[in-house]
Amino acid sequence: MLPIAFLFPGQGSQELNMGRDVAEAQSAAMDLWKLAEKLSGIKLREIYWGDEGAAPAPEMSDTKALQPALTVVNVSLWLAARPKAETMPIIGAAGHSLGEFAALTAAGVLSVEDTIKAVCERGKLMAGAGKESHGMAAVVKLPLEVVEGIVEKAAKQSGAFLRIANHNSPAQYVLSGKKPALDLAAALVKEAKGRAVPLAVSGAFHSPLMSEPANVFATILEGLRWQPAKFPVCMNVTGQPERDPGILRALLTAQMTSSVLWTTTMQSLYGAGARRFVELGPKSVLTKLVPQNLEGTNGDANDAIAQSAGNMDAVMDL
Repeated sequence: MLPIAFLFPGQGSQELNMGRDVAEAQSAAMDLWKLAEKLSGIKLREIYWGDEGAAPAPEMSDTKALQPALTVVNVSLWLAARPKAETMPIIGAAGHSLGEFAALTAAGVLSVEDTIKAVCERGKLMAGAGKESHGMAAVVKLPLEVVEGIVEKAAKQSGAFLRIANHNSPAQYVLSGKKPALDLAAALVKEAKGRAVPLAVSGAFHSPLMSEPANVFATILEGLRWQPAKFPVCMNVTGQPERDPGILRALLTAQMTSSVLWTTTMQSLYGAGARRFVELGPKSVLTKLVPQNLEGTNGDANDAIAQSAGNMDAVMDL
């Protein structure tokens, strides 16, 4: 049996009817939806569940609704997978941005209830911090050194803040900052034969521009019950595995204003021995990033496999 790492996605992985089959099969999962609706004050199932073929509701991208809803899906999939997972050689877990909460829940660091409570508050805080002058954009098809040069030039020439917020893969980055700098960076990306795609988000996430909500959220995190991890969790801020609850809390506290080092995270899990990467969440965003991040690692990491388990059938087949 291959040593395994579990991955949990963040915003951008939402889809219509996500988590519905799990909730309809397991009452514990349905109870999580009800708890999230109570804590968020939002009728989440009315937003995310609908008739097949229906157009996704605009509210699906609303940070206030998305953060609790996606976390419920990620955690529900873990709870469904846990009986099998506990018989597997687990190397560790990781979650991309919001997904880090589900990873910590899977490792037993945070209770399910504390996690749902935290992400409901996180969604409200991040949505409330949004400003029209702030934004994010994905950059693809350019190497890191080129993107770093573009960020430096755009920030200097515009006089506005800009940083690399997500290191998703060696050819996929996300910029976060003020609109003048983002607009100039987009033009520079085009000149460099890359592609810049504006993201539909409510603020400049994973940057110092989120310091105000981050300070409030730090107090919320202090009030949660933190336990030692049953297996290591590779955290976004450092990309390194941790078990100590104090360190994990400090890193999660810093996450909202820090860059997501996903490439480092994947390479750390591989270096620790993971050879099977299973994404528990809708779509397969992180699954597709695994080979990109392991390319060139120990002989191109040809011995690693990645798979997505985003519904009940896939979980049962693990």
